[in-house]
Amino acid sequence: MHPLVKPALKRGWRDLNTVQFGMTPAHAMTLGPMDLASGSFLDLLNGTRGMELLREEGRRMDLPDGHVDGLVRRLARAGLLDDARGGGPAADALRKKKEVLDRLGPDLATLSLTTTEPGDAIRQLAARRSQRVRVRGAGRVGAVLASLLAGAGVGEVDVLDGGRVEPWDVAPGGLPAEAVGDRRDESARRAVRRAAPGRPRRRSAAHPPPEEGDPGFSLVIVAPRDDVAVHAPDPAAAEPLMSSGTPHLYAGVVEGTGVVGPLVLPGETGCAGCLHESRTDRDPTWPRLVAQWRSGRQRQVRPCDLALATTVSALAAAHALAFLDGRVPSTAGARWEVSLPTLHWHARPVWAHPACPCAAAERGNGEHPSMDGEPHETMAVQRSSEQCREAAAKRPAGTWRAHV
Repeated sequence: MHPLVKPALKRGWRDLNTVQFGMTPAHAMTLGPMDLASGSFLDLLNGTRGMELLREEGRRMDLPDGHVDGLVRRLARAGLLDDARGGGPAADALRKKKEVLDRLGPDLATLSLTTTEPGDAIRQLAARRSQRVRVRGAGRVGAVLASLLAGAGVGEVDVLDGGRVEPWDVAPGGLPAEAVGDRRDESARRAVRRAAPGRPRRRSAAHPPPEEGDPGFSLVIVAPRDDVAVHAPDPAAAEPLMSSGTPHLYAGVVEGTGVVGPLVLPGETGCAGCLHESRTDRDPTWPRLVAQWRSGRQRQVRPCDLALATTVSALAAAHALAFLDGRVPSTAGARWEVSLPTLHWHARPVWAHPACPCAAAERGNGEHPSMDGEPHETMAVQRSSEQCREAAAKRPAGTWRAHV
């Protein structure tokens, strides 16, 4: 182990004996009592020395025997320590790609704030590179969203859509103006390749994208350009995803409202069918309205405010990354909505409905998924909620959350 005090956390002394790591309430933590020699020793925990060399440095500073090991354990238990050489073989391979790692440096620093075990941050970042995601829809929301995921290190991001790029599809970070008239899906895939660190190779005709229900997809994001499909997602369109057990997340803009969610974990959380059934319970005319909206004459240009679409893309990408990193974000069983011009975010629950064939209500037996980040199965390494509680219980005396 090559201990490294997480550089993402700002450090400051509250008094002569207490040091604070981090600034914001979500991550700030104080450590004390801390004597002057130990405080000076923190600067040596920069990832360039192994434990044996650190012990030698400690003896040179006249620190008591065992003090260095005790300090390192204390910092590690508090989640303040990283391992500059940890993370396993995939992390080692990523470290050899200097240009890629330089691009992903801010993302790695952020992951260090949300992980506790030394080496977990780069392990999760390396795991992203093995993930396969499809974005269904390449408009102002979908194309930007796909580029964000690729730029954040997701290994394979495929985009599915039809038609050709229209002038109103153009958005910063998504489809460029020079793509107008080109095939929409190909243009979005080019944008993804431009955004991805390391520029992944273009998929050849001999290796077409997998089918929608392919269980190899870690996640499918449904980001339709059709605003009716955003407001009232069609359960039939999600049947291949439900039958294959593929997690999927909805996102889009309808009129002046941005929508992110629900994140559907098939058989576990509320889905598009549950949403439809619940709305019908509250409003018996709902199916009639949806039928009219879907069969009405389609407008050529739908309202899709650029700033709102970009906001939705970014929030959906953040929720998708949280899921891919092994957590359950707050969109599992809920839709986050924000409307112009006041821009107040609020969450609308999407409960599992007993009449929906997805059987999530039967499996949950009336219970609903937690919104506080319970882990789930992904390729990324994560710890169970019991382990998290155990780690919190083991936090040493003198280490506590800072009230800032």
